[in-house]
Amino acid sequence: MLSYAFDRQDEQFQRAFDVLRSGIAQHAFPGATVAITHQGKLIAHKGLGHFTYGRCSKPVRTYALYDLASLTKVVATTPACMLLYERGLLKLDQALIDLLPAFALDDARRRQVTPRMLLAHSSGLPAYVKLFQTAQNKDELIQQALAVPLTADPGTRAEYSDIGFILLGLAIERIVGEPLDAFCQREIFKPLELTTTFNPPRYPYRAWSPPTEDDRTFRHALIRGQVNDENAWVMGGVAAHAGCFSTAGDVSIFAQCMLQGGTPLVQPETLAIFTQRGDFPPGTSRALGWDTPSQPSQSGKYFSSRSYGHLGYTGTSLWIDPERQLSVTLLTNRTWPDRGSQLIKQVRPAFHDAVVEAIS
Repeated sequence: MLSYAFDRQDEQFQRAFDVLRSGIAQHAFPGATVAITHQGKLIAHKGLGHFTYGRCSKPVRTYALYDLASLTKVVATTPACMLLYERGLLKLDQALIDLLPAFALDDARRRQVTPRMLLAHSSGLPAYVKLFQTAQNKDELIQQALAVPLTADPGTRAEYSDIGFILLGLAIERIVGEPLDAFCQREIFKPLELTTTFNPPRYPYRAWSPPTEDDRTFRHALIRGQVNDENAWVMGGVAAHAGCFSTAGDVSIFAQCMLQGGTPLVQPETLAIFTQRGDFPPGTSRALGWDTPSQPSQSGKYFSSRSYGHLGYTGTSLWIDPERQLSVTLLTNRTWPDRGSQLIKQVRPAFHDAVVEAIS
């Protein structure tokens, strides 16, 4: 699917890599992996920095396995929805209560919520709720997610919502009759020959996985090779909003599938429906599952209006530009040792700008 041509990467992308090195020096993140594809070729594939800030920390190699966090939404959940939509099993505008009757409760507005709204983050559900504080397992957390009150009328406001994606994942499982990770492994990861996975096996994969956090408040442990997101952790590491682990190389293969019109997963017409920016609610930057560049954007200033991508809380990102036939994957563990640093918000757009300037 991809040919390889990164023998000149250090020369061509020197300034882009220097942006990342500067971010490492400023403790925006201890290390990173990068994969850049352009016109069907992998033109950069590099590891920089270390797993942590310690002097004896392991250096990051290209095969480092990162917690994708919310990139799970676009490399697993959204393509799963595309597949089910294409097969006529998921109707974007059907009432969610047709799939999840327990969602109805006593608020008539909830009957208006659709899978399209969950994908576009316009369902009226709140952005985030710490369900892990009261739920002891997946079943309890799902029951609580089903009962989370709406904070806006459906379709009137775009608010990024993990809760909406938790429910979307439950709907997918109801449709396919199996766990989300099993469906994604068979229908998405295996056809693309990816090592991407939920819950990576302890050996040898966790040895390749940089830690995301020294959690001293909830799990009281160093988080490595286990999902960082607490709600996803209570769900057993398999959730529609977070839980996937992958390498930059694997994510770039998935990105190339998108740049090829969805081949071999879905038809170009399906991909176009899911990656086109919505025109409602007014002012939204969201497509279905994906985000699109806004101003200012973490994708920088050069990605075209047809571009789409996503960010992950742990410091991951993927941006795809069909006009340039370009994809940029950046995986970091910016949450190490805690979640305090926000410096990646300055590093990421500068890095993307340097990449585009290097290929122009």
